[in-house]
Amino acid sequence: MSGQVLDRVDHPPAGVREDPGGFDLSAPDGTRYRVDLTTAVLDPRNTLLARHLEGRRVVAFVSPAVDRLYGDRLRAYLDAHARRGQWTLHVIRTGEHHKTLAAAEHVCALAKADGLDRHGLMLAVGGGIVADVVGFAASIYARGIRYIKVNTTLVGQVDVGVGVKTGVNALQTKNMFGAYHPAHASLNDPAFLATLPHREIRCGLAEIVKMAVILDDGLFRTLERHPDVFRRLGDGDPDHSHGDLETYVLRTSMRLMMEELCPNLQEHDLARLVDFGHTFSPVVETAGGHRLEHGEAVAVDMALSAHVARLLGLADDETCERVVRLLRRIGLPVFDPLTCTPGLMTQALRASWQRRGRKLHLVVPTGIGKAAFVEELEDLPGEVLVAALEALAADGERRDA
Repeated sequence: MSGQVLDRVDHPPAGVREDPGGFDLSAPDGTRYRVDLTTAVLDPRNTLLARHLEGRRVVAFVSPAVDRLYGDRLRAYLDAHARRGQWTLHVIRTGEHHKTLAAAEHVCALAKADGLDRHGLMLAVGGGIVADVVGFAASIYARGIRYIKVNTTLVGQVDVGVGVKTGVNALQTKNMFGAYHPAHASLNDPAFLATLPHREIRCGLAEIVKMAVILDDGLFRTLERHPDVFRRLGDGDPDHSHGDLETYVLRTSMRLMMEELCPNLQEHDLARLVDFGHTFSPVVETAGGHRLEHGEAVAVDMALSAHVARLLGLADDETCERVVRLLRRIGLPVFDPLTCTPGLMTQALRASWQRRGRKLHLVVPTGIGKAAFVEELEDLPGEVLVAALEALAADGERRDA
């Protein structure tokens, strides 16, 4: 028809789009962000990070380990691409004990002392704790400024680096204070993984197992065949960090996480499959004085949840056994005698029930690549929890063939 006005689409349709360089997310609420995969991110010839700096004042924050391993390269990169006299770099402490409101305030104080205005940005180079603390500081500094994440750990690249949550621990509770504050850019370079201790690789693999159990049986089977994936990095092969196996596992994990987050980015629906492994684990971490790393506590939680599913008749014996066996083969704990007690685990259930709007929303596997929710506290009788813990203790004592 002559003169007809066609509707314009101003925003891409909601969803996650993958390309060779990374992933674009467009949420139904209009939030949009990108996660990039790149190589040699701190090589001055790689201008990806530089393009995101956009000539703004930059206040960068790194962990002590990152400063030791990559600090010189980061300073050289900023010298090459940031405006002279317009960038500073600070080393901040890491570890769950330092993921606090005081740490976020310290980041803000350093930024203010450096003259960071609302047009500038914070740059976080490190693992999940650095990203969480700096991201939360950026969300409250001058009512919110831009920040960039360069994720150097496996947990950072497959979990923290692909979402919008920031937060710090407070009031004896993990991530009690936080905000939904998407990063201006989130950059993943797999080469960083070659310098990680094996314990940190295992913790990252726990988050990858989580996604495989609830969503992708093919990824799970790959992990069963290659439980040492990522742990071989740096063993005399400088290009191994870009191998087909590692690339497949990394990209699949990132895509699954972003696709699951996308329709519920700010958690208006508190029943979330990605909370698998995150019901019992907060108490395993905090009651144990953070003796276990986050990924290790998540592994214990997943193993316990698998046994709960088996005992409730929601999963068969084989599903439970495969989940627990894979965690053990990776080298992750499946039981912690200090915290895996009926009293503490009941406390964990009640804390989750309260935090999730007085619904339990406990995620349990119903098969490999499939999961369901146990919604009410009454749906998990005390005797089932006790039996699951007893079975878990036996798993923890067993030696794999």
